[in-house]
Amino acid sequence: MGFRLSKIYTRTGDKGETGLGDGRRVPKDHPRIEAIGEVDTLNSQLGLLLAGLEGLVGAVPAMQDIIDVLGPCQHRLFDLGGELAMPEYQALNAQEIERLEAAIDLWNEELGPLENFILPGGSALIAQAHVCRSLARTAERRCQQLNAIEPLAGVGLAYINRLSDLLFVAARLIARRQDVGEILWQAAKKPE
Repeated sequence: MGFRLSKIYTRTGDKGETGLGDGRRVPKDHPRIEAIGEVDTLNSQLGLLLAGLEGLVGAVPAMQDIIDVLGPCQHRLFDLGGELAMPEYQALNAQEIERLEAAIDLWNEELGPLENFILPGGSALIAQAHVCRSLARTAERRCQQLNAIEPLAGVGLAYINRLSDLLFVAARLIARRQDVGEILWQAAKKPE
């Protein structure tokens, strides 16, 4: 990679517009920028989850394989951001979706079937995984909104959808490996 940012501020966005990789300028609240922003937010929160998991590996070595699966997702989210910023650029491929599906299937074998609705919580790491899951759904909605007005090429929509599924299963696996009981949803009592 020969191109590096040598100047962080450019002042070109001070009036509410930003540049895309193809040279177009769009308002900062354009659906494409909203999608890029949500993918970036997810990536940042995923980084926080990974940092927490890495801090726990010494005490719970079984967290390493969760890190090994989720770590590359940060790079692929950055790729997705690149695809959104440069509409002609395609970085993600179907093999990435297959990688996520394989991890989901493997982890679900360890977990067994889900018999109840669960709530985000139990430990900070479980809750953080659920924050990432919900942000993946938000990013997916923003990408779908963009897709409705400017169709997206490639597998980015499928990738972000599968990533949210992976993060849900990861939250459950973190609970199991931390030996923390999942918080089961309790329906409100029916009025008498």
